[in-house]
Amino acid sequence: MFFASPVIRRSAFAAPHQADLALQRFLQASQQAAAGSTGYSATTTEDATTLSVDVPGLAREQLQLRIEDAQVHLNSIEGAPRQVRRSWELPHAIDAAASSAKLENGVLTLVLTQRKPVDQSVSLNIQ
Repeated sequence: MFFASPVIRRSAFAAPHQADLALQRFLQASQQAAAGSTGYSATTTEDATTLSVDVPGLAREQLQLRIEDAQVHLNSIEGAPRQVRRSWELPHAIDAAASSAKLENGVLTLVLTQRKPVDQSVSLNIQ
């Protein structure tokens, strides 16, 4: 006696379920949102670079800003309601005395002026 099992035909391509498609759309949208929202914007002119950094919920006293040659380091202090640790390297050295920082409505705006090269040539008198 022979028993035959029923044959189930499946197409070569199995269409994904609606839940799978929804999950794929959600993951793609979150990846695109993460890539597009860096939390800061930068504009550069020939004299200065302007950085606008989102730091909602933080006061002036809770932020530390350090400039080293062409690098900018932004940190929040310990115990701040939100931790921030960001660094940028600019294509030019920064003149800290001519630069400014302003915090308004949760946006820190840094205007970082380019350091002008100093002429260090010396003239000698011929005797």
